[in-house]
Amino acid sequence: MNFIARGKRVLEIEKNAIEQLAQYINDDFSNACQLMYDCKGRVIVIGMGKSGHIGNKIAATLASTGTPAFFVHPGEASHGDLGMITQDDVLLMISNSGETAEVINLIPVIKRIGAKIVGMSGKQHSTLAQQSNVHICIAISEEACPLGLAPTASTTATLAMGDAIAVALLEEKGFTADDFALSHPGGSLGKRLLLMLKDIMHQGEALPVVAENTTVKNALLEMTAKGLGMTAVVDNNGLLSGIFTDGDLRRILEQRIDIHATAISEVMTKQCTTANESMLAAEALNIMEQKKINGLLVVDQQQQPIGALNMQDLLKAGVL
Repeated sequence: MNFIARGKRVLEIEKNAIEQLAQYINDDFSNACQLMYDCKGRVIVIGMGKSGHIGNKIAATLASTGTPAFFVHPGEASHGDLGMITQDDVLLMISNSGETAEVINLIPVIKRIGAKIVGMSGKQHSTLAQQSNVHICIAISEEACPLGLAPTASTTATLAMGDAIAVALLEEKGFTADDFALSHPGGSLGKRLLLMLKDIMHQGEALPVVAENTTVKNALLEMTAKGLGMTAVVDNNGLLSGIFTDGDLRRILEQRIDIHATAISEVMTKQCTTANESMLAAEALNIMEQKKINGLLVVDQQQQPIGALNMQDLLKAGVL
């Protein structure tokens, strides 16, 4: 038994199948993408058997990359689910042979509804190809299955073509990472792009704050108690005057400053970087990396400190 050689043979055949698809990225592909781009409804993917499984994945990829889409099983479509289809929709109908009865039988009804059809099959002169508004060929030279029966290379090619459509539409629509995060709020990317500072910042009693006339010693005690490696410094009106950080501490120790007698206002950093509570955590991370700082103060419109965070907070929140 030589499983390694057989496995490598399968991958080689499927790689060749995908390479063969390049010839079908042509005017038909462009016209199909244009139909979906102009679609005022939804892209509805239909396929039977293995093509149905692949179609489900294509629909999910389209939906998550800015093209509203869903999958309808052709059997269910014949028993009521055709009611989901409107004249504003575009149907992406998949059949490797182009003759799958459950798919072909739906075409007359879909045309009566008035929806457009993009066919995807391995036969350029199949019934599906002839009855579609636009047809994308996905013909391959051989299946990876030595019997030529189990859909293997053909399903890989279909999935790759679906990805090509989805990404082409994504780029044309100017779909951004922020848009992607809106449909993936539970993932790490969603956290990175949707989390705001007000969701993770230290506030209230946890916010390190001292007055301008506080001694360096007492400011250090405040920093130690709150554990953020910094403290905000405020004036008599509670407005931000500056910040004092671990880095400032190292600097003044080199200057032999008397921490028991020196006011924090004399050694603080006056022109400090701040943020507002509605700023995205990802944006704050970008600022901190660019400024090469480990902490950030959050202020309100009157410049009163209302929160603080550091790199550890971003790490815990899954942003970093």
